[in-house]
Amino acid sequence: MKIAVCVSHVPDTATKIKIANDARSIEPAGVSFILNPYDEFAIEEALKTKEKIGGEVIVISVGPDSNKETIRKALAMGIDEGVHLKYDSYLDSFGVAKALADEIKNLGAELVFMGKQSVDYDNGIVGSLTAAMLNYSVITVCVTFEINGNKITAEREIEGGREVVQTTLPAVITTQKGLNEPRYASLKGIMSAKKKVIAEKSITPDANTIELVNLKSPQPKNPGRIIGTDSSAVPELIRLLKEEAKVI
Repeated sequence: MKIAVCVSHVPDTATKIKIANDARSIEPAGVSFILNPYDEFAIEEALKTKEKIGGEVIVISVGPDSNKETIRKALAMGIDEGVHLKYDSYLDSFGVAKALADEIKNLGAELVFMGKQSVDYDNGIVGSLTAAMLNYSVITVCVTFEINGNKITAEREIEGGREVVQTTLPAVITTQKGLNEPRYASLKGIMSAKKKVIAEKSITPDANTIELVNLKSPQPKNPGRIIGTDSSAVPELIRLLKEEAKVI
């Protein structure tokens, strides 16, 4: 069976982001990019599934040339092959999902893993969109996963708890922290990754359905104030909470 893993190349969350002059992109200078953290759980679960039932695992990423860094990391972790869907401009979630769905269909992959969301735009809808375009089943925000033949049983996080769901192949699974403990790339894996094939394919997607108008930094937090040091400050504190903070 072919298993696909879809990954994103995203800015490191510890990196200080600056908005570029066009107000529609970030300034790349000095920004460290990494494999999307949620996608690490997807890679690990794909590799564990391969170890259990056999098959081939292929990593797919949509984006510019820099995405190859993330593809190489996935290959070093144990992925068999990589596919780079090359596109240099902004692509909305629908466009990303369409590119992924077309390639997954081309590969004939029956089981697809990806992180529940990417930490750059945080839309969290690419998995469901991809499944809909493929007419595959989808289970999102998975924290446990088990496959037995054609049957999949998983636990997914919901508000206030978890639910156990079942479905059958073909399926798209989006992964959440807690599903597994991603492995580190070994020295042998890093060396062998240099010899593994990355198929590069330029894509020409349809026009975006969502326009990115501008980016802006969040408003700075107001500095703290000390109202007083004893109970005499309580009336003023209550007034400020009502009139300024408007929380009571």
